[in-house]
Amino acid sequence: MDRTFHTDGCCDPDLHYMVDLTARLGEVKAMVDAGKYFTVNRARQYGKTTLLMALAEYLKADYKVISLDFQGLSYADFESEYSFVAAFSRQLLLYTEDIPVEIEEELRQYSAGNIRGATLSRLFVTLSQLCRSLAKRIVLIIDEVDAASNNQVFIDFLAQLRFYYLKRRNMPVFQSVILAGVYDVRSVKSKIRPQEEHKENSPWNIAADFLVDMSFSVEDIEGMLEEYETDHQTGMDINWISSMIYEYTSGYPYLVSRFCSYLDGRIAGTEEFQDQSSAWSEAGFYEAEKMIVKEDNTLYQSLIRKLELYPELKEILYELLFTGKPIPYIATNSYLKTAAMFGFIKNENDMAVISNRIFETVLYNYFIAGEFAGSKMYSAGVQERNQFIVGGYLDVRKILEKFVETFDYLYGDKDETFLEDVGRRYFILFLKPIINGIGSYSVESRTRNNERMDLVIYYKGTQSVIEIKIWRGNAYNERGEEQLSNYLEYFHLKKGYMLSFNFNKKKNIGVKEIKVGDKILIEAVV
Repeated sequence: MDRTFHTDGCCDPDLHYMVDLTARLGEVKAMVDAGKYFTVNRARQYGKTTLLMALAEYLKADYKVISLDFQGLSYADFESEYSFVAAFSRQLLLYTEDIPVEIEEELRQYSAGNIRGATLSRLFVTLSQLCRSLAKRIVLIIDEVDAASNNQVFIDFLAQLRFYYLKRRNMPVFQSVILAGVYDVRSVKSKIRPQEEHKENSPWNIAADFLVDMSFSVEDIEGMLEEYETDHQTGMDINWISSMIYEYTSGYPYLVSRFCSYLDGRIAGTEEFQDQSSAWSEAGFYEAEKMIVKEDNTLYQSLIRKLELYPELKEILYELLFTGKPIPYIATNSYLKTAAMFGFIKNENDMAVISNRIFETVLYNYFIAGEFAGSKMYSAGVQERNQFIVGGYLDVRKILEKFVETFDYLYGDKDETFLEDVGRRYFILFLKPIINGIGSYSVESRTRNNERMDLVIYYKGTQSVIEIKIWRGNAYNERGEEQLSNYLEYFHLKKGYMLSFNFNKKKNIGVKEIKVGDKILIEAVV
């Protein structure tokens, strides 16, 4: 059977093209060898289950691995201590071989609810006996612990694990315990008594920090694509494709595999990209990027649900995306911790930034979609869209000219604060219906701040770079022209565009052409 790129659940190296996990597995095994108890908490579809399944196989030569999944437990299983003990015992029997007969019988009694007083304490006595009876030390892995979060029985379960961990010199216990999920159970919220409010009260303070980098590097992606290239002989530039996939995904495992899956299965065989060789190209890459940011997959759905559940996150992300105001990354800030836990942001040089360019574009689209109905700028873009397509290609100068005219008519009398807060957002609203369906855009995170942002438009294989900035005087503007010229050099372009929001009362509104070295800059002033 031919291997494929897989994004729907756990990956199998015999069936799917995968990044080599050997180095990461070695890092995790070192923690297991040291007897660490820890949590693998990462965002949705970050490769946790794939890593755990590979880890179980990797450890089995030295350890007895018991691998459970709390997703197989129902809500009712957490209603009481006895129902949890029964459900846990059922999973243990289902997924564990070679249990001594007398212990297996006791677990069967627990699972059937036949033992009065089948408490967590009694269960852990049995588990301790199991640890004593086996020749190999036991590693307990529990995936999807989110199913049990915010639940008192689960808190009590963690408390028992902690008790036995602290007493490990005097009684047989698990060599290592690994819990996996999105939420970090070290800060799980619980109720001690029904009348109390939720509070952080997890006893999992024995957990070691899990510092293994689960994102994929350029080298990781290259290794995977080299295997693919051996099988398919596309002639692709592996380093370029790998670097671009990393640049857009920051190594987010699901998104990396999604790119590869689209290039292999969705792009190849289309009218424009008739074979795999043409698909694994620069044009094919940008076509895949356009399709990925437009789709409605389970990862995006999960992210958007989080924004609806946590309104504070929307405010933080809006600030990062549209105003460019710097937000220091403070690990103790609960909102930033939540945003990082769900995968929205990351720490980059002690500043909070959106995790990757794909998420940025998806979030831009999400925010501006909420304004379509009432936006005059969006309506203007819809009404005028046909005049901006000349010979099948995008006339960016005409877009700027019409935007300046429309913006000045609608908002020319607004103050500086208004322009700083909404100017860039309004340009994206104007642009969106013009390129929708054929083109796409992305924002260069390396240039986005509260004064400057570079927007890159992709349309039918062509790229256009627009620097959107706040006017801070002639000297600043000249520096901006030089910066844009350098950026055009990076993209191998001869023409670039500037959109300046100018607060000077004597400004000259309009569009003009400037020559900087061998580059032509089209500057629009609002």
